[in-house]
Amino acid sequence: MTFLRAAPSILGLALLVATFGSVAKADDWNRKTVVTLSGPIEIPGVHLAGWGVLPAGTYVFKILDSQSDRHIVQIFNQDETVVYATVLAIPNYRLKATDKTVITFHERPAGQPEALRAWFYPGRNWGEEFVYPKAKAMELAKTTNTPVLFTPVEIPVEIAVPIKTVDEPVVVQLKQAPVMAIKPTGEEVQLTAVVTPPPVEPVAATEPAQVAQVPIERLPDTASNLPLIGLCGLLALGGAFAIRSLRNRAL
Repeated sequence: MTFLRAAPSILGLALLVATFGSVAKADDWNRKTVVTLSGPIEIPGVHLAGWGVLPAGTYVFKILDSQSDRHIVQIFNQDETVVYATVLAIPNYRLKATDKTVITFHERPAGQPEALRAWFYPGRNWGEEFVYPKAKAMELAKTTNTPVLFTPVEIPVEIAVPIKTVDEPVVVQLKQAPVMAIKPTGEEVQLTAVVTPPPVEPVAATEPAQVAQVPIERLPDTASNLPLIGLCGLLALGGAFAIRSLRNRAL
């Protein structure tokens, strides 16, 4: 299942186009993206105390750590001086890449902020689908009638000091946490049932260089060197006669 197969996701995308603006591209390696929100959104992950819902404003999304099967995304203020949240995300597929940033949401009842679902960087088919705590994921799945990614591991939701490096214990915990999906019925399913992961890049096999073996011909062990010695003797004798003849003429 992909994002585009779920009607609530389409509604969330339509809401994004109608009420949210984004400015992208900068550093491709960390996918830095500047996003301007015209309304509040609820975010998963580990956030600063009091920042579980981002108010309207301008924010920066960046990849802190990238692994083949999961990414760690951070949300900054506009000046990138404060990290509001550090979020676990799983790569997921969309049918068509666009040249603009796309953010999708889980639909919520009227009066509640939309819940952040996924972030797609310009020009990429694989985006970041965000992982929620189990209780919140179950609530969103029932509300939106779509599966929601979750981790059963108890990870701190609020912190007092921003996370700045990949070595901090919370980040290590996020990178190691198991991830599953929960259906609107409450059934827990494996990640592969709802997420299309990026293809595994084949590693080219390196064959050892082949060195041509050139055979070295040898004379049979029974061969004798006497003919060669005799030939050398005759040449030396002829040379001596030639030198003597030239000397006699000179006299």
